[in-house]
Amino acid sequence: MAATPLVIDTDPGIDDALALLLALASPEVDLRLVTTVHGNVDLAQTTENALRVLHLAGRSDVPVAVGARSSLVVPQAERAGHVHGTAGLGGVVLPASPAAVDPRPAVVALAELLLTSEEPVTVAAIGPLTNIALLLAVYPDAAARIGRLVVMGGSAARGGNVTGAAEFNVWADPEAAAVVFSSGLRTVMVGLDVTLPTVLTAEGIARFATAGPVGAQAAAVVAQYVDHARTAYGIDGVAVHDALALTEAIVPGTLRTVRRDVVVDTGHGAGRGQTLVDRRAPSDAVTAVEVAEGVDSEAAVEFLVSRLAAFGSGAGTSGGR
Repeated sequence: MAATPLVIDTDPGIDDALALLLALASPEVDLRLVTTVHGNVDLAQTTENALRVLHLAGRSDVPVAVGARSSLVVPQAERAGHVHGTAGLGGVVLPASPAAVDPRPAVVALAELLLTSEEPVTVAAIGPLTNIALLLAVYPDAAARIGRLVVMGGSAARGGNVTGAAEFNVWADPEAAAVVFSSGLRTVMVGLDVTLPTVLTAEGIARFATAGPVGAQAAAVVAQYVDHARTAYGIDGVAVHDALALTEAIVPGTLRTVRRDVVVDTGHGAGRGQTLVDRRAPSDAVTAVEVAEGVDSEAAVEFLVSRLAAFGSGAGTSGGR
């Protein structure tokens, strides 16, 4: 079967870096474009990190287009340097990429890809949803051609990780998330309910750390994340938030989903950024989204570890370009 065209909209970020590497190690998808957005660190740094992770994987040919530097309405209150390191990759300095950024703004690059692709394109949005909301506003015909939008964000029942109510990606731009979740796009919401139980342990990290230079660098990047997870969640390992969303993008059906109505709190109180998921019954509304509610965490972690370990043998990199 032909590889599915894929775009990753991202704010690297440690777990974003793992997600990028997972996509590049998966022959089921063909990574056609990376778009960057503000989030874990500022836009200039997320863009530089994306370029460097692609270069690490030997895929500097994948274009990187620069997106939104700030939220739609209210500036993001804080970044996540305490989690990801001030430069976003856990203190690891990857070699600089020889590639320059794509001269097109992210929404233009994404719109042109969607409008010219002969096959449906999967978009994995693993940062704040500002770029996707702008695409919907400026290029609605292009947005309508997204085959599947897989979003790492929100929470159906667990509360938040940046506030008591809100998950980081949605909290960083609630107005954008509200636009996306109500758009009618074919959307899967991969939230904390399934990502927090999906833990990459030290044993798994060791497997790809010894598989080759890419795995070794990935293991070095994730080291700071391990320390944060132990302090924040009391787990011996890391929750692979973005990589789990990419797993669902690569292998649809990895997660058990239920079609639900989702409303985002865009107020300015304690609930700002909360995803209010109506769990009373499945929804047939056009604007409902597929909410991930179940995962085989062990299988998902094995998928990630085995794909990253494959870099050591030179196998499994996505291509077809």
